[in-house]
Amino acid sequence: MRMRGGRIALLLLMLLQCGGLAGIAAGRCVVFNFGDSNSDTGSLPAAFGFYLGPPAGRRFFHRQTGRWSDGRLYIDFIAEKLKISYLSPYMESSGSDFTSGVNFAVAGAAVTQKSAIPLGLDTQVNQFLHFKNRTRELRPRGAGSMIAESEFRDAVYAIDIGQNDITLAFLANLTLPEVERELAASAARVADAVRALRASGARKFWVYNTGPIGCLPQTLALRQKPGDELDAAGCLAAYNAAARSFNAELAAASPRSSAAARTAPRWYGFERPLMACCGHGGPPYNYANLKTCGQPTATACPEGERHVIWDGVHYTEDANAIVARKILSGDFSSPRTKLKALCK
Repeated sequence: MRMRGGRIALLLLMLLQCGGLAGIAAGRCVVFNFGDSNSDTGSLPAAFGFYLGPPAGRRFFHRQTGRWSDGRLYIDFIAEKLKISYLSPYMESSGSDFTSGVNFAVAGAAVTQKSAIPLGLDTQVNQFLHFKNRTRELRPRGAGSMIAESEFRDAVYAIDIGQNDITLAFLANLTLPEVERELAASAARVADAVRALRASGARKFWVYNTGPIGCLPQTLALRQKPGDELDAAGCLAAYNAAARSFNAELAAASPRSSAAARTAPRWYGFERPLMACCGHGGPPYNYANLKTCGQPTATACPEGERHVIWDGVHYTEDANAIVARKILSGDFSSPRTKLKALCK
């Protein structure tokens, strides 16, 4: 799910498959996930020792992501519904469980290598290839993840990345046409990653379109300039146009097309879709630079108050639960397919 103009936009799903769906039956699921902070379950703190303290009024520490939040990520809900273990981050050296797959996603990652986090999509794919080779070496000894060759072949390969590429393009002070050209190149690299994984034997891909970043409290609070066009819901129009452009390029780069569905946040009890739950400054966005969630000056919204966005960028547990439910329904994938149907 992504926010769009005061609305919740469901994640656009693209199923890219080598061959049809015939013969696929429900069974054990193995998932390999690639992406950014939207699905990072702990790579950032594992790789860099990153840590933020708790906001006043809230004491839930998401042990996997290494940040204070109000609960689970959408990828956690999906794991629960698929009845597999939570996906451990690839970078975590202690207590990891890779029997149901691996999460290579890391906060701050981008498709390109322009992010300050040097763990972009290309690197994540290389990490997967290393993991697969080491699994082959260790399996005869009864060590490692023990994921079988057939399970690598039948696994679901999920990719959720691109949001940071949009931010980086705008921070470079590019015009919208220049931003769109940059994002076309990023979409092409996502397709390259899919081809690299296919060359290694992968067959099933679940690729997420990015959401309207122009509706995030962080974007609205820090990037909005006098004269910038806002859409009817108060979101930055240029950023959302860039997101739509990236999604169109993703669709063009894949053998399947995709379509969006959007519903109003208040239908789910969300009344402040553009305001962060945890932050500083109050309405309209509750987001202030250097006073963000995890800093001593930040406070969390009262328990029971339902928000879409937790810290200005990432979803609350309530929102993530809806994200996962919509993803698992298969109603918003193209072709229309339930994720569980890809398990074998």
